Amino acid sequence: MVRKHVKRVMPATRIGRIVVGILLIIGGVLGFLPVLGFWMIPLGFLVLSVDFPAVRRFRRNQEVRLGRWWQTRKANHKKRQKKKSEETPE
Repeated sequence: MVRKHVKRVMPATRIGRIVVGILLIIGGVLGFLPVLGFWMIPLGFLVLSVDFPAVRRFRRNQEVRLGRWWQTRKANHKKRQKKKSEETPE
């Protein structure tokens, strides 16, 4: 689901992605100005990570860790909800 939205926004050429990534990082450094923000720095690194293998591996590992954490969190939440519904008498 997210991937199709990213493909629509991300430039198709390598040079385009590098330019966008660098501009985002520069805009993030100027984050104290209105409109620009410090949130642009990690986004710029994320865009640049598409083209650099070492950073891409690091990003992919973090995606996998985040996905596993999210799945366990969701499973634990469902267990707590089920346990809570069993305890409450109706």
